[in-house]
This record gives sequence, structure tokens and C-alpha cells, in this order.
Amino acid sequence: MERNDALQIVKKHLTDKRYEHTLGVMETAVHLAETYGADVKKAELAAIFHDYAKFRPKEEMKQLIIDEQMDERLLQFHHELWHAPVGALLVQREVGITDEEILAAIRWHTTGRPKMTLLEKIVYLADYIEPGRRFPGVDDVRGIAAHHLDDAVLTAVKNTIFFLMSKRQPVFPATMDTYNDLIQNGEDV
Repeated sequence: MERNDALQIVKKHLTDKRYEHTLGVMETAVHLAETYGADVKKAELAAIFHDYAKFRPKEEMKQLIIDEQMDERLLQFHHELWHAPVGALLVQREVGITDEEILAAIRWHTTGRPKMTLLEKIVYLADYIEPGRRFPGVDDVRGIAAHHLDDAVLTAVKNTIFFLMSKRQPVFPATMDTYNDLIQNGEDV
């Protein structure tokens, strides 16, 4: 699928602000893929479709999580996490993208997971550091991302966990597992 075709499809499902975010994620993912040797086309498509289900009704997403026997722990956490696994499913069904690497990068872009692939790390990080993002710590992660992908992913995961803890919010188990996996595999940021 060509970039412009993908963008036309996804634009119908997003607000103008979220579409701008998507363009930033796409550009960042392409840059990271070029820097770290990932498949640029797959990074581009995963980034374009990463928020495909972002504005689907909560009840629709909840029902798909149940019907498709996704990790039902999702339902115990903030609904903001739901659009990633639901989005991967809907991109496959509605858009016809069947490449599992692309779908996995969409699926895990909010929570991360242990043993993330290069493409999954790129989309996770691109979503976190795209140029429109403004929050404490993002510039540090951007700087790290220029030189070391895994350190940048670890710092982003760590920042996310600290943020959730500071707000007395629960941390999804896959996010904690991502942190632990990165630490246990030699990352020490």
C-alpha cells in the first residue's frame, strides 16, 4: 500500500489534531527505521495506522476485546490502551493489511511487550517522541534515540511508569514486563 493511499484511509478515522500526530509519528518512524536498519516501508505503514481505532466507540472496542479473546486484563485498565490491539485487528479486517510485523507494531505501540522486535520498538518510540509531543522528559528521550534505540525505549517505558505512578494510576502488566525485559537484557538507563 502506498503512503498517500494509507493516509487517505486513516484520515477518515482521526481528528485533525490526531492526524497531525500521525504524520509526526510516520516521519519519526521512517527516520528511526533508516537509522537503525528496519524495513522503512513497514515502519511507515505501521506508524500511519497506529491510531486507526483511537476514536472507535469504547463499547465497540470492549466487545472486540471480549469477542476476539484478547488479553481481558485490558478491560481493567484505562481505555486509552484498547485502541492498539483493537486497531491491529481492524487494520487487518478493514484495510486488508496482513503483515504480522506491521500488525504487531500497531498492537504493542501503547504498552510495549517483552522481546519487542525492532519494528515494534521503532513505532513505540516514534509515537512517544514525534515532534508534536511536549511533556517532561521527551527531549531527553529524543536525544537518546539519536544514538541508541534500546536505551531510548527503556527511558520512555520508565518515564511512562513513573508518570502513571505519580498519578496513582495502575501500570499495565505488559509495560512492567517490557521494562523488566529491557533491564534483564542489559539495558541500564
